[in-house]
Amino acid sequence: MAGVPRVRNMELTTAEPARRYAGDAAAEPFEAFYRANLDRVHRALALTLRNNDLAREATDEAMARACARWDRLHTFDNPAGWVYRVGLNWATSWWRKTRRESPTSGTQPPTVAPPDATALAALAALDRLPVAQRAVVVCRVLLDLSTADTAAALRVSEGTVKSRLSRALTGLRSTLNEEEPNV
Repeated sequence: MAGVPRVRNMELTTAEPARRYAGDAAAEPFEAFYRANLDRVHRALALTLRNNDLAREATDEAMARACARWDRLHTFDNPAGWVYRVGLNWATSWWRKTRRESPTSGTQPPTVAPPDATALAALAALDRLPVAQRAVVVCRVLLDLSTADTAAALRVSEGTVKSRLSRALTGLRSTLNEEEPNV
């Protein structure tokens, strides 16, 4: 489509020169939003999904959808939360489709591993959490969303966010204390 900004190869491109968008208030803010939030949303999805390649595709898809809806989306209190949720929904749909097409393949591609031992222990503890709890931790800690924004992004009540976060933190503490060497 001529003149519509789109995401390609992790860079925002336009089919027409940028000067054509000088009067379009929604075009420039999306580019700034994209550059400011791309890495953050990708990291959040990679931690939640435990699959870097799938997280990259989900982030790309969600950003493309955000671009197409930017005229409405830029008015949201937290567009990054919306993008995160769209990416998570897209990845969930992908997994379901893949599972239907190939029910015998239960293996996952390699995941992202942090370099230091403390981060590895935290990542392993996070990996033990159910996806619903992991998603709440990622939204609250990595994306720094409020309880209300997390509830909106995950389409659950604020009480559910609080209880999942409480259970997740208890589980993380327990797992990390088990792995601590006794002194």
